[in-house]
Amino acid sequence: MNESQQILFMQIRILRMMAERNAISLKQAAEIFAEYNVLPFIREGFGIFHVEGDDAVFEEVKAYLQSKGAAV
Repeated sequence: MNESQQILFMQIRILRMMAERNAISLKQAAEIFAEYNVLPFIREGFGIFHVEGDDAVFEEVKAYLQSKGAAV
């Protein structure tokens, strides 16, 4: 699997985690990710994120969203 595929899979996993942990639909989670540019954030941080577990990446994304004013 090349790096682009790894990034895509990570983005999908974190998106699903956002939906599940916040009891929202995948569509709602995707809208939040789009509004706050989370997918580029994950792509840019992949160099570090790929050595962390999904829970740690999710916490980084959550902190990023909160720093941008999102209610998560």
